[in-house]
Amino acid sequence: MRKRTLGREFALQVLYQIDITHDSCDVALNNFWQAHSEENIEEEIKKFTDELVKGVTENLEVIDAKVAQCATNWQLKRMAVVDRNILRMGYFELMFRDDIPFKVSINEAVELAKKYSSIEASKFVNGILDKVRLEKNK
Repeated sequence: MRKRTLGREFALQVLYQIDITHDSCDVALNNFWQAHSEENIEEEIKKFTDELVKGVTENLEVIDAKVAQCATNWQLKRMAVVDRNILRMGYFELMFRDDIPFKVSINEAVELAKKYSSIEASKFVNGILDKVRLEKNK
């Protein structure tokens, strides 16, 4: 598995934990890395994971408002926790990470949805993030 793909999977797990437990970003990341301390995860993967989690949590209000705006007829709180956090992470990458091509961000989010949610969720994620991309390019 590619390093950034693995980093995204880890970030999704941490964001899910934060969403459920309401732990702070730092507490959730510390708990996650402690639980995986024996796995010898490369520093590059840890760094990317931390950047995604911190970026999403630091910009959560803006991200949630924009995702909700793009998710016509959907309330953020009524979305599946996994789908909501995939969308948050995808939005963060699209709007705040110029080093990641938009096609990569959307494709990775769709693949996460296929793996951790459902085919229907992957279509939903693709549609929302494509709207985000179009908004950014206006």
